[in-house]
Amino acid sequence: MIVKILAVGDVVGQTGLSFLKERLRPLQKERDIAFTVVNGENANVVGITPGQARAILSAGADVVTLGNHTWTRWELQPYLEEELRILRPANYAPQCPGRGDWTYATAFGPVRVINLLGRFTLDANTDNPFPLADALLAENQTRIVLVDMHAEATSEKLAMGHFLDGRVSAVWGTHTHVQTSDAQTLPGGTGYITDLGMTGPARSVLGIRPDQSVRKFLGDPPRRYEQAPGPGKLEGAVFAVDTETGACCGVEPLRVEA
Repeated sequence: MIVKILAVGDVVGQTGLSFLKERLRPLQKERDIAFTVVNGENANVVGITPGQARAILSAGADVVTLGNHTWTRWELQPYLEEELRILRPANYAPQCPGRGDWTYATAFGPVRVINLLGRFTLDANTDNPFPLADALLAENQTRIVLVDMHAEATSEKLAMGHFLDGRVSAVWGTHTHVQTSDAQTLPGGTGYITDLGMTGPARSVLGIRPDQSVRKFLGDPPRRYEQAPGPGKLEGAVFAVDTETGACCGVEPLRVEA
């Protein structure tokens, strides 16, 4: 049986949350989506609160993944222990709250989701995600395995895709908020896209007010990011996965605008 799995790019601010709440369930119905993973680490523009994570789950996400802003909101830490449907990167130190790898029961069998954080140019004290992914998959018994590789460098994301090709169903990149044009099925049967894009203000610089971003690059003193006004958009990708083999048989990038 072929099922469709939707991965949604980083939710940014209230615009992203509102647009997700408005559009996700109709989209799931229209596209016959069986399982949905949403990256939510920018729901508070920088970081995410427990209330915002619950809002993403209520909007229709089966799993919420995070990234380098996981620890921005301290109140999230106990929630990471309580809620199995939210994952932080698995390569944070083991004493950190929460988990970065979990298997979820579905009507078509178990689905394993792994959240990883890249290290190139990201100021995060993490283990190397490559040997960690190897270790996590060493005794894998789950056919459908999905990996959110939250990273800055396209090269690091592409390398992870090829590293895991044939061992997982899909690898997608998050963090850079700009959807890439390389959606593909790799030779070993793993679906891949370097970046899903962003769910948030459509007319922005990565979700932020364009004038604020311009002033930053002109050298103005730093200040708290403000989300851009205006209409929203949702970006991501749909992976068609064979439940018998776990292989991906098609990837379609997705963009929904107001």
